[in-house]
Amino acid sequence: MKKNDKKNNNSIIVNKKAFHDFQILERYEAGIELKGTEVKSCKERKISLADTYAKIKNEEIYIYNVHISPYEQGNRFNHDPRRVRKLLMHKKEILKLNQQIREKGNTIVPLKFYLKNGKIKVEIAVAKGKTHGDKRDTMRKKQDDLAMKRAIKNYK
Repeated sequence: MKKNDKKNNNSIIVNKKAFHDFQILERYEAGIELKGTEVKSCKERKISLADTYAKIKNEEIYIYNVHISPYEQGNRFNHDPRRVRKLLMHKKEILKLNQQIREKGNTIVPLKFYLKNGKIKVEIAVAKGKTHGDKRDTMRKKQDDLAMKRAIKNYK
């Protein structure tokens, strides 16, 4: 991530569960094909990434189970909240992703939606599922790090 991205936090939503359930191998940035009322709902942060995933079909990548709530002032122009949406990436990136997910246990998971130059972008990642043991190890490591930080803080 660039230094500018950390300062200007333009995140709309972050998929925290993905970091808990998966080991992130490689990250990609993708555009997303949205309708007008979907863009307005996203900018109001009315979006849910629970159980979302991406698939490659016919050398195109699609995202499934993203719930974008209907825009309140959208009346008849509103959209289906859980429709399948196309992600916009270069062909070479899609082929590289396809090659990576052929390995056993790898999948494509959206990590976050964010604004970049007024456009909505999706950060997706090639991820490998964690086992229960892996999840316990990461939780134990986080707790140890917190305990160490507290001890250092209290020592001063």
